[in-house]
Amino acid sequence: MARQITSGQDLQDDHVGVRRRQWSRELPDVNTVGMAILGRARWITLKVRPSIEAVFAKYGLDTGEFDVLATLLRSGPPYRLRPTELFQQLMITSGGLTPRLARLEKAGLVERPPSESDGRSLPVQLTPLGRNQAEAAFRADMALEADLLTCLDEHEKEDLGRLLAKLAVALDP
Repeated sequence: MARQITSGQDLQDDHVGVRRRQWSRELPDVNTVGMAILGRARWITLKVRPSIEAVFAKYGLDTGEFDVLATLLRSGPPYRLRPTELFQQLMITSGGLTPRLARLEKAGLVERPPSESDGRSLPVQLTPLGRNQAEAAFRADMALEADLLTCLDEHEKEDLGRLLAKLAVALDP
């Protein structure tokens, strides 16, 4: 759980704030606002990653395997995608997808039924067990992430989400 910050605490006293002050003494002409945003975003990601990975591990999954199951679940019934659709949505290579699928198939979480429309293609489909695992892991992950954000009020969460979305869209090729 995130700790609460009192209004009297200086929010610039985190590790990035300290580094920015050091840089402003050494190179006062350099704008470090990128560090204020991207440095903190990186630190936050690295800080919460072990907790999120632990949630997935409780369900016998690593992050990459969860991503496959979650992508299939988000696709809606019949929870089936072609491998090309999967690796494009996951932003990985087909070579990165193959071992994930092998592990998930071995665990009984996905299956590769023949395609009704293309005899050369084997779509990837969630099994009932895979759907249950994906849903349970997602619910647990979202509960953890909500808990990690308790230091922000609802307006701050909305504002931060909106600003991060604006940055993400601007950086998307």
